[in-house]
Amino acid sequence: MDATPEQLEGTPLIRPSSTDHPLYDSIVEACRSVHDPEIPVNIYDLGLIYTIDITSDGHVEVAMSLTAPGCPVAGEMPGWVADAVLGVPGVATTNVELVWEPQWGMDMMSDEARLELGFM
Repeated sequence: MDATPEQLEGTPLIRPSSTDHPLYDSIVEACRSVHDPEIPVNIYDLGLIYTIDITSDGHVEVAMSLTAPGCPVAGEMPGWVADAVLGVPGVATTNVELVWEPQWGMDMMSDEARLELGFM
C-alpha cells in the first residue's frame, strides 16, 4: 500500500544516524579517512555520508551518495567506506548502501569542505 502525501509529510529525506552510540564518533572519523580521488576533501565533510545506523551488536548500516551517478569510482567507493568502518574496534559487520534520494548538493558540504574547495 502506498503512503498518502499526508503520511509522508514531515518524514525526513535522510534517516537519522545513531549519534548517541559510543562508536559513532569513531565511525565518522573512519569515514573521514575516505576521499574521492577527484576532490581533495573527505567524503564525510563533502556530505556524501547520509546515515550511520549502529546496532547494539556492532552492525553498522551506512547510507551514502556520490556527487554524481556517473562518478568514476561509484563501484569502488562503498567498499572503501566498508573497509574503513570495519577497521573501527567494536564494529562487527557493515553494509554500505548507495542511495540517490535526496540528490547530493553542494549545500550538504561542511563549512570546512567549502573553505577547502574555495567556496567560502
